[in-house]
Formats: sequence, C-alpha cells, structure tokens
Amino acid sequence: MTMERLQSSHRQIVSIWLPYLAIDRWQKQAAPERASLAFALTIESAHGPRITAVNDAARQAGVQVGQRLVDARALYPEISSESADLPGDSKTLERIALWAQRWGPWSMVDGEDSILLDVTNATHLHGGPQALLRDIAQNCEKRGFRSRSAMAFTGSAAWALSHYGNQYCVGDNDDPMRSLSDLPVAALRLTPSISKLLRRLGLKTIGDLSKAPRQSLARRFRDHRNPQTNPLIRLDQLLGKVPEPMIPLHRKDPLRVSRRLMEPILHRSLLDQIIIDLADDLVCLLESERMGTRRLEMRAYRVDGDVIVRALELSEATREAPHIVRLFGAKLDDVQAGFGIDQVDLISTWSAPLALAQASIDEADEDIGTTLPQMLDRITARLGPDAVQMPITARSHVPERSYRFASPNVAKSSQSEMQFYQRPLKLLERAERISVVYATPEGVPRKFRWRGNVHDIARSEGPERISPEWWKERSNVRLRDYYRIEDDMGRRYWIYRNGVTGDGRGNAPDWYLHGMFP
Repeated sequence: MTMERLQSSHRQIVSIWLPYLAIDRWQKQAAPERASLAFALTIESAHGPRITAVNDAARQAGVQVGQRLVDARALYPEISSESADLPGDSKTLERIALWAQRWGPWSMVDGEDSILLDVTNATHLHGGPQALLRDIAQNCEKRGFRSRSAMAFTGSAAWALSHYGNQYCVGDNDDPMRSLSDLPVAALRLTPSISKLLRRLGLKTIGDLSKAPRQSLARRFRDHRNPQTNPLIRLDQLLGKVPEPMIPLHRKDPLRVSRRLMEPILHRSLLDQIIIDLADDLVCLLESERMGTRRLEMRAYRVDGDVIVRALELSEATREAPHIVRLFGAKLDDVQAGFGIDQVDLISTWSAPLALAQASIDEADEDIGTTLPQMLDRITARLGPDAVQMPITARSHVPERSYRFASPNVAKSSQSEMQFYQRPLKLLERAERISVVYATPEGVPRKFRWRGNVHDIARSEGPERISPEWWKERSNVRLRDYYRIEDDMGRRYWIYRNGVTGDGRGNAPDWYLHGMFP
C-alpha cells in the first residue's frame, strides 16, 4: 500500500445530498395553503417549459421531473407552476455549505444539490460517525431541507453512498468495495450514454466493473480522458487511487481597505488624514457592493509589532465618509504611536444591505443637518455604549416585563411585535395601590381613591385577564384583571385587581393603578 493510499484511507468525507433543494426552498417561502397544492418548478427548453422539481402533492398525482409542463397539465390540469430560481438555489446551497462547517473544518459545493464536508478526526466530537450523520440530517430538517448523508474515505465514495446507498451509511476504510460493490454504475457519475453502454456489457454494478479485465476496459476507453466518460478514472477516484480536485468553500472576508506607509508616522494629524482617505475608499467599496457598514474596526500597526485597535458600532447602516471620520476622531485621542505606525487598516466587520440613493443637485439641500442616528452615534462614541438607552420589546406578556432598555447600537429584536390589547401611553415604573369602591367583589369598580383624590368612574371596559408567568414566578403569585376606565373629568386610567376572591392565594384582592391613557 502506497503512502498516498494509506493517507487517503484515514480521511473521513461526508456527502450531504439535498434531493429536494429547490422545492424545499420554495415551500419555505410559499403560503401554507398554497404549499399543500400540486406545484412544479420549470425551466425553459426548446420544446417549452420543462419540470425540474415537484412537491409531494404533484408527485402523488403522477407528475414527474423531466416532463414538459404541457404534458403534466394534460395529466393533472390543476397543477400550478413557477420558473425555477437556479441562481437562488446555488446561493442557498453555498450558504448551507458554509453553515455545515460547524461539523468540520472545510466544505465544498458538489454539483447542483450536494455538499462535501471534511470531518477527518472530528467524528468523536459528535458521538461517532452514525451520530454525526443523524445530527446533520436532523439539523437540515430543522432548517426545512430534506437530506441524505453518508461518510466514506473519498468524496466520490461518499457521494455514491449518499445517492445510492442506505441512509446514514458509513463506508468501510479497510475494504472499500464491501460497501460499494452493490451500487449501480450510475453511482460513478458517468454520462448517461457511458452508463447505458456498461449495462449492455453486463457491468451493472461497481463490483462487476472492478472484476472486469482492466486492460480490456483501458483499450475500450483509451480515447476518453474526461472522468465523466471514463469508468476506470472514476473507479480509481472512488477507491482513492487517483486524487480528485476538492476546492474548499470559504466565508466571504469582511470589506477591508488598507494603507501601507513608506515612512512610519508619529503625529496625530497624519493619522487623521489617513483615516479620511481610508473612509473614502471604504465608502466606494461599500457602494460597489450595495452595502452599508454597521460595525467598523480600525487597526494601526506599530513598528514595534503592537497593534492599536479602535472599534465603532453604528445605530444604522451608513456609507457617509464624513460621519465615519467624525466618529473615529473621538476614538484616536489616546493613540500612542511609539516608534511609529507603518500600516493602517479600516474594516467593516458588519455590513448590511443599503440601497443606492441618488444625490440631490439642489444646493439648498446640501446641508440638512445631523440626523437622529448620527447624533446617537456621536454621543455613543464620545460617552460610551451605555450613555444612551432606548426601549425595545421583550418576550413577556406581563406589562412591566414586556420591554427593556438597551443601547441604540444593539440590533432590533428579531421577534415579531407582540400583539396586545390597547396599552396606555404612560406606564408607571411601579404600579401604585389604590382604594376601590364596587358593588360586588367581582364587579366593575365604581369609585377609586388615588394620591388623596377620589375619582368617580363614568365608563369602564374590561376585564382583560393576565396570568402570571408560572415558569418564572412562585406558586402564590396571583393573576390580574385589568380595566380601562374613565372618570367624570374625562381622565382615563389603567387599573387592575390583583387576584380573585377565593383563589386560595391570599386575602381579599388588592387594586392598583398601572398607567394613564392620553
């Protein structure tokens, strides 16, 4: 056994096949009622639209991939269709390949619907090969993509097992043909014509091909140098005897501009000028990508090897060079150049899409002042990230816990806005206890006393019952019944009864005032 063969046998390559990538991607974006109907994705061909993917409802109706759309509609007239988004499918596959690097150091896109992932010496971190393959399938399912995965010592063998072997199949490194011999010759990824020729010769499986006289096959395919038309090359790649190209997919590097200086600089004025030049270059780069920066990092490399780092986080994406320069001006006062700075980098570590906007040619509109996000950025850069706070929604239905304060630079909550009944514009930081007069203990209040004044209730609406958060609270916390009320002077309040008579969690319920309506 050669050294190359010995090293190849120790590799562990996973092939992740997404056979329904296009239709799964469509179903994630489609409305639920539409996803349950027969549907097909098509591409244009010389004879009209041809089907490239179908959902389960269309498959059960007899529609097949490769059919012309007109033939499918003759079979099932109710089928609907859309043009396939091939570039979008390719980008989705690249994103999944990058996401799959959580299991191994590198991955690559393999064809139109497969991914190769190198997990050499990493399977024990996930409980072994079988557990790793199950974890991959489960996580793909959570993301809405059906998959089949297999592991082998070469990429070709892993691809063959994922497409034609059993689910969660792991190839045998000691005797590769043990797990590959029963697979059809189509698992070698040959052209349809070559696969058909081999079947006519009686070579239906990879095992049959490996047992055939090699010299006879070499003479038959001596003019075929393309691996897709030469079964011997494919067989050698499958067994690791011939290397196959694998180009790892890397994450896109952050946008970066740099200045290498012929002479080290020592003075602040020169550093400011470099920041101005770098900001202009970065804005041009962002504009070409149709992006804006949310987080910036300046790195100044000193002659003695030390690196000075200054970071900024903005409240919204921007491409305004003067604003960037102004913010860094407050960050460079304490920079110590030492024996000099010979390189400065400006990096957009967080970029967000930002549409292009046409500049105004009206001179009167040139100076529009400082916008609110720019003002917040300047205050934050000068006084610190906690100098300005803003309310954002929190995951709680209890009124005093339904919001929290955070820095403007913190991204907005990803949760959708929680829908409640009408809430008061002003909510007291802490509800104040009031005295209430009512006809019956569970009835609508008639009067209440708050801060020494008696208010006659003219109108009321409620109750709106809010239960305690049992997963956070103690067992004796009581539920609340909220009322929106209006007194005889037209002032409107938000009050609640804490508890219900006879709930076994205390004495008679107390009343509190929690907010005021405008």
